[in-house]
Amino acid sequence: MKLILTCEHAFNTIPQEYQDLFIKAGAILKSHRGYDTGALDLFKELDSLADMSFFQKTGRLLVEVNRSKRHPNLYSEFTKNLSEASKTKLLDEYYFPYRNSIEKQILSLIRKGVKVLHFSVHTFTPNLNEEIRDTDIGLLYDPSRSGEKEFCINFKQKLKDQDPDLKIRFNYPYLGKADGFTTYLRKRFPENYMGIELEVNQKFVNNNRMNSAVKKQVFRALKEQYALGINK
Repeated sequence: MKLILTCEHAFNTIPQEYQDLFIKAGAILKSHRGYDTGALDLFKELDSLADMSFFQKTGRLLVEVNRSKRHPNLYSEFTKNLSEASKTKLLDEYYFPYRNSIEKQILSLIRKGVKVLHFSVHTFTPNLNEEIRDTDIGLLYDPSRSGEKEFCINFKQKLKDQDPDLKIRFNYPYLGKADGFTTYLRKRFPENYMGIELEVNQKFVNNNRMNSAVKKQVFRALKEQYALGINK
């Protein structure tokens, strides 16, 4: 088994040529809509465990690499009114290079008979539209895939062993089988691919840095669980 680590919403960066579209978007870019605060810091903590790692350098409000091409939120309100030619340029310059580089590596490994664990790092806002999201960590997976389900059950237990008070839920605050990059990759690779999305509550984030205890807990859990996968 090989571990591929990704972070789709690491930055809120908008390239210079598109900044005029975001003149009034300063507050939104700095919010949970602009990027996943603390996700890159957690990603860096886990990076030493990975065989390969990737993070997206541009903001999701430019074009959302964690959505399918046909998803209504592929483009934000700041880019949805661009011409079709301009949208195609966004896809060619920022969307496909990121997704294709990861897909290419997965394909290469699977062709060699290697199993792939894709672990995608995200964070979520604790309050969305006045709804309090009452959990600390979410583990997103496809319930129809036994390997992903088993991984998440064991991963949750390894986290709880370190901190019994952690609130951990499966497929929350989003469904693991909803539109997303892992969902696309499951269809692309029905065998020897596991796609897990980690969602950590941003209440553990301060100045874009993840709480050190949470980082260590996730690191230990992933290290132990990945070692089990390698030795199977």
